[in-house]
Amino acid sequence: MAAMTDEEISRQKSQFRKECLGIRKSLGAEAREKASLAICENIEAWDIFQQGQTILSYMPIKSEVALTPLMKRHPQKRWALPRIIPEENHRMVFHEYDPNRMIRHSFGMEEPSPDSPIIHPAEIELALIPGVAFDRRGFRLGYGGGYFDRFLEHFRGGRAGISFRAALVDAVPHSVYDIPMQWIVMEDELFKSK
Repeated sequence: MAAMTDEEISRQKSQFRKECLGIRKSLGAEAREKASLAICENIEAWDIFQQGQTILSYMPIKSEVALTPLMKRHPQKRWALPRIIPEENHRMVFHEYDPNRMIRHSFGMEEPSPDSPIIHPAEIELALIPGVAFDRRGFRLGYGGGYFDRFLEHFRGGRAGISFRAALVDAVPHSVYDIPMQWIVMEDELFKSK
């Protein structure tokens, strides 16, 4: 069987993204909130999280897993949050999380104010990465903007995909450029990818 072209993979990802976003949305707000709290508890009990000091998180958008309770319960950690700059080749800059210095991005999520202290990617020990879907090999389907993909290309710390169980699928379409997560954390399981 011939390998798929990048264009075919892109089309497959786009269709798969629509399906997975529909599944996630259908869970309902109450179920997503309950599952998000369980995911936060699984992360808290994880030795790699406990040992880490500088951790990358994110602010939820489009019914994503919410890690805000985790950040609030662990103010002793140095939390890095991305600020995305679409006009600069889909670049992300990382800033220290300060709940009093958040602004609303045009995409809809909150992000750090540009004048918040910057955290260099090399300082991040563990990255908690959102996604539309994941598989057991650690492959991730994002929203298609490539922001986290560009970051992961050069990131050398730990990579954990954050997901609802409903978004764990048999196989995520991926190309040779996609970087798999090392772990997946869900409401009922935390596992090392294959």
